Amino acid sequence: MSQQGDRPATTDDWWGRLYDESARDTGPAGTPDDTIDDRFDSAADTLGGGDDVPSTRTYGHAVDAIAVADDEDDAGDDEDEGVGPASRPPAWWESPGGHPVTRTPAPAPEPAPAPEPSVPTPAPVAPAPLTPRPRAPWEPPPAAFDPTDPAADPTPPPAPPPAPAAPRDPRATDPRPPAPAPPPPPPAPASAARISHVGDSPPTYEAEPTALPAAVAEELDQLVADTVLDGARYGTYTLRAASLRGDSARYRGEPRRDALLTARFGAGPGALVLVAVATGARATEGAHLSAADACRWIGGAVGRSHSRLAEDIRAGRRGDLKSGLHRLTDRTYGKLRARAAELGRDPEEYTASLRCLLLSADPDCRTRVFFGVGGGGLFRLRDGAWQDLEPLVPEPSEIRGAPVVGYGSVPTGARAATEQTPDGDRLTMDLEITKAPGPLVEEPLPPPPEPFRFRASVARPGDTLLLTSVGLAEPLRGVPALGDELAARWADGEPPGLATYLADVALRAKGYADDRTAVGVWEA
Repeated sequence: MSQQGDRPATTDDWWGRLYDESARDTGPAGTPDDTIDDRFDSAADTLGGGDDVPSTRTYGHAVDAIAVADDEDDAGDDEDEGVGPASRPPAWWESPGGHPVTRTPAPAPEPAPAPEPSVPTPAPVAPAPLTPRPRAPWEPPPAAFDPTDPAADPTPPPAPPPAPAAPRDPRATDPRPPAPAPPPPPPAPASAARISHVGDSPPTYEAEPTALPAAVAEELDQLVADTVLDGARYGTYTLRAASLRGDSARYRGEPRRDALLTARFGAGPGALVLVAVATGARATEGAHLSAADACRWIGGAVGRSHSRLAEDIRAGRRGDLKSGLHRLTDRTYGKLRARAAELGRDPEEYTASLRCLLLSADPDCRTRVFFGVGGGGLFRLRDGAWQDLEPLVPEPSEIRGAPVVGYGSVPTGARAATEQTPDGDRLTMDLEITKAPGPLVEEPLPPPPEPFRFRASVARPGDTLLLTSVGLAEPLRGVPALGDELAARWADGEPPGLATYLADVALRAKGYADDRTAVGVWEA
């Protein structure tokens, strides 16, 4: 423009043509708002001669711009009248192919906040569709995508995360039939259940202690425990020993009549292990004291001779062992008779049955020696079956001693030689002297004393030797189910632990309620 504000006119100056007097006045705006679209429409009408230029609208900041042609019917009318694109050259912004199209999806609407419970939520209003338009003359040509323009981001909004899928059932799509369920495990054997008794019915008494024995303040050293448990391992064997009060004694508060002694004499391969089991006489006062004395005195006798005994066992001198142990046992019972005399009691009242085992600590020695006097049991478990090793004892009626000299006997040997004359004559026979009558016996003769028992055997690998008192020997012989149960528990040949062994020895049977003492030897 000039300094006076005038602008020189040119042929292509559309601004001058806009205010040409020959041009038709567009008139005032139809709306109070004067927008760029209204001005564009006014300028297009002035230059194009009316309604030939397609109407365009731009809403908001949308970037869609599409050239829209009139309907086919309208285009045909304009050609007939000589008005429209056929009567003038196309404008510089018009192109036969139209403008390139750049489509940008509208951003996803943000979710509306949750309404208050008391205020109703208005229905959502769908936005009006966008109408594409051609680019205005003063608008720059479509540029490349501007990453700084938030409205022109062609990247669609991220899709919401998919909902977690339901767990898939393999049987719904797997054509194979489902695998059958594993069979239930077989029932545990009876031995694994650790039954507490054998037989059709439980024993009469309870299995646990009920009453304690009476005690005297000045004689507390004479008390004995309800249960004694011990064990060891030497050479190729494992030792288990247990002694427990019987059900009847537990119920009545009586002391345990069984006594148990386990002792080792010496060291190294020459050591000797002694296990002694004694049972006091039934229904006698102080029976537990006589049993304890018997174990203590036989233990002292063996301890003083343990070197010679261990040597004889390792050398296998069976005859020497039998005679030597017989003498030691006789001395023990002699002390019991002397103790009974001190107490003013009969020897039969202050006595006990005694059974012992001698075991060498030498790993190369498998000789096991048993000896004793009185009732009890000696058993061996071999190949799953029990064997009764009790030494045979003749019946009392079969025991006959030699005739006594002077009472109808015929003298022989040296005694007979002294009764002959120097000429060799026998006075008694030559003179036919009448024999004196025997002594008159008005009372029955006392029963013979308990015979001495002895046995030496060689153990095999896997054997189990069991020495018991009367309280366990009788049910083992009288109730086969008890032996079967113990054989099943010890079938694997492994020695049980102390607690397990005590539970095995305490396996009860109805009708047998005496004290129980058992010594088990497991051979490796």
